[in-house]
Amino acid sequence: MLEQEIFNIKTEALKNISHSSSIEDLKFWRVQYLGRKSRLNEILKGLKDFSLEKRQKIGPLANTIKKEIADFWEQKNRELERSIDWEKEKIDITAPGKKVSGGHLHILTQVQNEIEDIFIAMGFEIADGPEVEKEYYNFNALNIPPHHPARDSQDTFWLKSDENKGTDKILLRTHTSAAQVRYMEKNFPPFRIIVPGRIFRREATDATHEHTFHQFEALVVGDDVNMRHFKHLAEEFFSRFFGKKIKIRLRPSYFPFVEPGFEFDISCTVCGGIGCAACKKTGWLEVGGAGMVNQEVFRAAGYLPRQYQGFAWGFGIERLAMMKYKIDDVRLFHSGDLRFIRQF
Repeated sequence: MLEQEIFNIKTEALKNISHSSSIEDLKFWRVQYLGRKSRLNEILKGLKDFSLEKRQKIGPLANTIKKEIADFWEQKNRELERSIDWEKEKIDITAPGKKVSGGHLHILTQVQNEIEDIFIAMGFEIADGPEVEKEYYNFNALNIPPHHPARDSQDTFWLKSDENKGTDKILLRTHTSAAQVRYMEKNFPPFRIIVPGRIFRREATDATHEHTFHQFEALVVGDDVNMRHFKHLAEEFFSRFFGKKIKIRLRPSYFPFVEPGFEFDISCTVCGGIGCAACKKTGWLEVGGAGMVNQEVFRAAGYLPRQYQGFAWGFGIERLAMMKYKIDDVRLFHSGDLRFIRQF
C-alpha cells in the first residue's frame, strides 16, 4: 500500500540521517529523501492520477512525512556543524597552492614527435609498417643473402609459422628498413618518406644496447637523387634537432640494401668538433648507416632496372635522445623509473 511505503521511507530516512557522521553524508541523504527525484516527490507528483478521496489522504501524509524528514535533517546538520573544529578547517587563502602533478608524453615520444616535425617541414611524409614482419620484407627484398649473419637466431626474434603450408617465416622486425619495399610496391617516385618505429634484436642489454628500441628510417627516391642530397638533408636535420650547426662525415661501409654504403658521423654536439671526452677526442660521433639504394631492392619493389635512384639512411631514436639530453644508459628509457621520466 502507498501509505505503508511512505512510512517505510520515513523510517529508513531517519535511520540513515541519524547514523550520518559527516556533512558530506548528510548532503547525500538530503538528495536521496528530499531531492527533486526522491521517491516522496515522485509520489506527490503522481497525485494527479489518483481519485479525489485518495489525494486528500495521501497528499497531507506525504507532505507531513517530508517535513518531518527535513526537520530531522536540519537538526542533525546543526549537530554536526557544532562538532566541527573550525580552527582546523580554516583555509589560508594567502598560502601558495600545491602543484598538482599530471602525466606527460614519454621522452622517447617527445623526441620522435620533434624528429617527425623537422622532416615534415622538409617535405617528407610519414610511412609505417608492421612490427611482426615477413622474412621477405625484412631480409629477402632488401638483398640480404640467405646465410647472412643478421638472420641468425642470435640477432633475430623468429616467431612460429607453418612452413609446410608455404607461408613466409615471420619475425619481429629487426629494422624499419623492412617498410621500404612495402611502401614502394604501392607508390611510385618521386617521394620522400620517413618510417619511425620500434624494432627488436636478440642482444644482451647494457648501457648502450637494448633488445627493444626505436629507429628512424628515411628514404628518398627520384630520377636524379645522389649522396650530395643526402648530406645536405642530414646536415639540415641534425642542425635543427640539436639547435646548432652540425657537420656530416661519411665513411665507407657495407650494407646489403645500399650500394655504395656509408657509416655517417656528425660533429660532436658537446665540443663542436674540437675533441673532448664525449667524442673520445675525435671530434665526431657515430650516428647511423646510409647509402644509395641497391637496384636489387628496386627490382623487388617492381621498378624497372636503373629506372630510379635514391638513398636511405637510419638512426636510433634512443641514441639521439641520449646525445641531446646527456643520458648515459639506454636502459633508463624502458625502466619505468618515474625519477627518470619526470625529468623530461
